[in-house]
Amino acid sequence: MELSRRNVLRSAAALTGTAAVVPALSSLAESAVAAGITTAGTTLARTYQRGTPSPKGYAKIVTGPGEPHLVREDLGVAGATNRASCRAPLLAFCQFSDVHVVDHQSPARVEWMDRFEDPNSASLVPGLLAASYRPQEMLTAQVMESMVRAVNAIAGGPVTGLPLAFTIETGDNSDNSQYNETRWNIDILDGGKTVRPDSGNLNRYDGVMDGNALYYDTHYWHPGGTPLGKKPDIYRDQHGFPVNANVLNASRRPFTSTGLRTSTGQHAPWYTCFGNHDGLMQGNFPAKTTQLGVLATGNLKVISSPAGLSQSDVINAVSQQNLDGILNNLVVSPLARVVTKDANRRPLSRAQIIAEHFNTVGTPVGHGYTAENRATGTAYYFFDQGSFRFVVMDSVNPNGYADGSLDQAQFTWLQETVASATGRAVIVFSHHTSDTMGNPLVLTGGDPSTRVLGPAVTSYLLSQQRVIAWVNGHTHRNQITAHARPDGTGGFWEINTASHIDFPQQARLIEVVDNRDDTMSIFTTIVDHAAPATFNSTLPDPLSLASFSRELAANDPQSNLPSLTGTVAARNTELLLATPPELRGGACTAVTTAEPQRTVTRSAVFAALTRAG
Repeated sequence: MELSRRNVLRSAAALTGTAAVVPALSSLAESAVAAGITTAGTTLARTYQRGTPSPKGYAKIVTGPGEPHLVREDLGVAGATNRASCRAPLLAFCQFSDVHVVDHQSPARVEWMDRFEDPNSASLVPGLLAASYRPQEMLTAQVMESMVRAVNAIAGGPVTGLPLAFTIETGDNSDNSQYNETRWNIDILDGGKTVRPDSGNLNRYDGVMDGNALYYDTHYWHPGGTPLGKKPDIYRDQHGFPVNANVLNASRRPFTSTGLRTSTGQHAPWYTCFGNHDGLMQGNFPAKTTQLGVLATGNLKVISSPAGLSQSDVINAVSQQNLDGILNNLVVSPLARVVTKDANRRPLSRAQIIAEHFNTVGTPVGHGYTAENRATGTAYYFFDQGSFRFVVMDSVNPNGYADGSLDQAQFTWLQETVASATGRAVIVFSHHTSDTMGNPLVLTGGDPSTRVLGPAVTSYLLSQQRVIAWVNGHTHRNQITAHARPDGTGGFWEINTASHIDFPQQARLIEVVDNRDDTMSIFTTIVDHAAPATFNSTLPDPLSLASFSRELAANDPQSNLPSLTGTVAARNTELLLATPPELRGGACTAVTTAEPQRTVTRSAVFAALTRAG
């Protein structure tokens, strides 16, 4: 599997819910929808790209042309030429993934490991330690607020025109499974809350990026400039990062969250999903097996790595899931600094995170988690709306390691839940993708359950013709995979969406239509957050901070931007598939439209690229 930016401290050691009551959706008997597409607020209308880089490579963000929907027929289902005039709208919803709301001053963070992933003359980039630090990580709460505002401004699905039935987060909602990060995430989605993305001493910044000469480390971006007698940091010296003396204080300012809202101003439903950063310290370590859990609420924050510590030393410690040997050797000044203790940094268990979702002013209470989840501490559930069943899995292995898997009890529950969805199409959600569910660990975190891996889950879902899609995150990339049945009877689409913390900082709208010819189309449309494309160096509000975050993320020297952004076939798409047998039988009643559908076939795109080359 390709190593990517999201593999925070990735370890090499590795190798029952009830239905919620919700309003009904449109049924298959709904009248046909016109083919006109509304592009406003989406990447159908415009895209954001890196502009012309400076001599050191730093680039501002510029606006590029929009991208029409690309038709994909990878499952062997061809689209009828008149399907646009026959469609019946069934569903529209929004996916957020890998928001990673970060307490960027937490003593439990291990930013000092990130330097072992920096570009170097020996080309040693193991991929195990990336994302321990990001130059934009202090602005995650503002990016999330900006994304909420972007989704609120979209009146409905661009193809169906349906209001969004819900928004779902597909995991890594927090960065370090801390109480304060979990609350910031919930309060931003709920709205009407004062969110202060600050911790410890509320009168000053106590992280790795300030200008304190005693703890100054050139491996971090220091936006305030270089202290007297010190060398410029690597980010400014080698990569052209700017100076902005106000950003660290501005990032800690409180703001009132908008919250997800319907067009009438009511709370819009949102659901959640458990990710490895929600359940494990730094996305890898069970809190009870490492000192990171103790450090979180302590007063000692490590700034720099010990002298003589090699890349191999750190990789071996991570691989063996044993950081304590390194942590025990750290002393105050200049490797670590004394900071203010904060009980709100405490790591939460899975059961405690579930309980926090019942402390909400939003809807539904629990945000998918049920009374049974709360009682048992499980984090998988399902809910039904009209002609759909939505199945939310918990793919986090509590025994540690970034990648995921299911326990046997949950796999049995999955089979029973899908099998009982008579008369409904099924959409499955999880944090991990099918090919990042290879984590077999047992007992290392205290859980003895046998693990079920990605191939077994994929094989089962393929055996169920009512399953139409699997929506997930974790990789921080836009990618869409067709899973076809060997007998040629179709299959399902796996839709994987980029993160909010790394460029391109995007969400995805997903719509389902009945083409009235025993086929369905799933439309996916990428959405950028609401912040302006170009950052103008001032920081008056959350949107300006989010704009700066996008720019910084696009210049992160460790990020593989083409991989994270994905190809055109992974962004705005029309994904064709066979209608589940029990839902077939709708007849087409053509609707005349004044505006042609803006789509392009995959083959046409590739042909154009070939001609251009």
